[in-house]
Amino acid sequence: MPSECTPRFLASDNTSGICPEAMQYLLEANQADDLAYGNDRWTARAADRFREMFDYDCDVFFVFNGTAANSLALSAMGRSYHSVICHELAHIETDECGGPEFFSNGAKLLTSPGANGKLTPQGIEALVTKRSDIHYPKPKVVSLTQATEVGTVYSREELLAIRAMADKHDLRLHMDGARFANACASLNASPAELTWQVGVDALCFSGTKNGLAFGEAILFFNRELAEDFSYRCKQAGQLASKMRYVSAPWLGLLESGAWLTNAEHANAMARYLSEGLQALPGVSLMFPTQANSVFVELPPHAIEALKAKGWTFYTFIGAGGARFVCAWNTTVELLDQLLADVKAVLDVRA
Repeated sequence: MPSECTPRFLASDNTSGICPEAMQYLLEANQADDLAYGNDRWTARAADRFREMFDYDCDVFFVFNGTAANSLALSAMGRSYHSVICHELAHIETDECGGPEFFSNGAKLLTSPGANGKLTPQGIEALVTKRSDIHYPKPKVVSLTQATEVGTVYSREELLAIRAMADKHDLRLHMDGARFANACASLNASPAELTWQVGVDALCFSGTKNGLAFGEAILFFNRELAEDFSYRCKQAGQLASKMRYVSAPWLGLLESGAWLTNAEHANAMARYLSEGLQALPGVSLMFPTQANSVFVELPPHAIEALKAKGWTFYTFIGAGGARFVCAWNTTVELLDQLLADVKAVLDVRA
């Protein structure tokens, strides 16, 4: 059993290590030299594997992290005088340090509220029709987070309704897929069913949260938007000279199917934790647990006591709330320890 001061990580799936499949391909890519700047065989194979998996001849680019992926993709989807519509809790609004605005040379983010972290067609239309004069940044892009920042997922029906609203107002559709694999697992839907088949123009697919050390993939289903995108990546410092070390681990996820099994495991662990927490008196769920994140309200004394015991988690969503995130390597044993500690700290004031 860990001591009270031993860190126990549930703050984010970013704290997890590299999954075995990704590590295996990374080591294989290191067995021989290859061409630089993405001209290697590993990068070509990974891009082709994405096209097979999505059943679409999309353009594929690899970058180091999610901020770059979202910011560069959005910069390619509009101009500096345009605006991007997103949920008020969207990562591009709250956690990208102004990256989307910077790389687009000033495109403004317009935010909308929505239950369970989701944009709605009505919320989108309200922002589009709010003003039409030359002094208002012209709405051009809708950005969705799938799964959302509060651990919920957009159904295909919700995505189609948003696409219909986007078509009504000539808007492009971007998907921040930081936990896209978890959404596919949650909905038992194929990648195609949650992207181009519902009208998504560009997807930023995270590998970091799915078992990689680093690396995100940007997929353009609307290939016109990808014109000169490789130059954007280069200018932004996102063109890896030894790109095979970014793309080969991706290939490990895709060819083995670990991209999905990792997500299925993380989701299952989140459900286990959610059910266990809800069974404890004094704990209430803030949002439905649909992917790999669990949001609960805990008394302030319980939050401090858990942190003193070494548990890492965030409390930035909701007053008194706590977010626990499960990953590909989260164990039932770890969650049982958390549940026991939550029960113990709640009993102190019972």
